[in-house]
Amino acid sequence: MQQLVLVVEDDEMIRNLIKTYLQKENYEVITAVDGEEGKELFRSHAPCLVLLDLMLPKLSGEELCSWIREQEQNETSIIMITAKTSSEQKIAGLRMGADDYITKPFSPNELMARVEAVLRRGSMLCQRVAHNGLVIKPRRGEVLLHDRQVPMTKYEFSLLYYFMQHPDIVLSREQLMEQIHPNDETVVMDRTIDAHIKKLREKIEKTPSAPERIQTVRGMGYRFVP
Repeated sequence: MQQLVLVVEDDEMIRNLIKTYLQKENYEVITAVDGEEGKELFRSHAPCLVLLDLMLPKLSGEELCSWIREQEQNETSIIMITAKTSSEQKIAGLRMGADDYITKPFSPNELMARVEAVLRRGSMLCQRVAHNGLVIKPRRGEVLLHDRQVPMTKYEFSLLYYFMQHPDIVLSREQLMEQIHPNDETVVMDRTIDAHIKKLREKIEKTPSAPERIQTVRGMGYRFVP
């Protein structure tokens, strides 16, 4: 399960260095060069973590941090990265809503350790699975297809989440039924799953009659192909 990190940093060398190290650790990364672009990317992508320089053009890091906290009620983790080194400035940043504070220059290993620690503390608050333009956010109950929200029923959402957590694995109808009716003692017929799959394909497949994402494996079940 990849976690999305937004890096807001106007220094190109530092921005690319952070991006490279994050990608090596299998994080999905988007970057912004100023505070206004950072705000727009935050709105459109809802990242798990923001790595935020404070001395930014157009909109300062402090202003962006405050705005994020107003939008998200502290659900998104924020690590401030700045050349401001005084204890008063660090305290101000933490009081503003940052989860951690790193001063420049920093070692990439220290940065990665802090990123892992912050995301570990907030792991239940930010879960996101993405495959080829299809994104599911379990905590929010949202599904996005190429940045467009897709309405889902409870059962469709549960099925899609299970599929996306198990890409390229053939899942039997019995396994899928257990996901959507875990405590149901009544008999759930195969055609119930087939009906849910049909509706799901209509919502996420380019051509539902020739599905590319949720494929039928004859005699065995279904497979999600990312």
